[in-house]
Amino acid sequence: MSAITLQSTLTCPQCGHAKTETMPTDACQWFYECEHCHVVLRPKPGDCCVFCSYGTQKCPPRQADPQGCCGP
Repeated sequence: MSAITLQSTLTCPQCGHAKTETMPTDACQWFYECEHCHVVLRPKPGDCCVFCSYGTQKCPPRQADPQGCCGP
């Protein structure tokens, strides 16, 4: 098993702005406001958090287990 990455670059689908953020390890991040255009990102259907939908890395639980999820 490879090391879990805690940094992920989120890219806004509205304006293309990208920012590297540290992912939480103990909770899902269901909302993220783009600091450039202020659109609020939400996970795509089937994804557990915004990092799984718009990030360069999946959330830590998904990295550890592709079937895993950071949600309840």
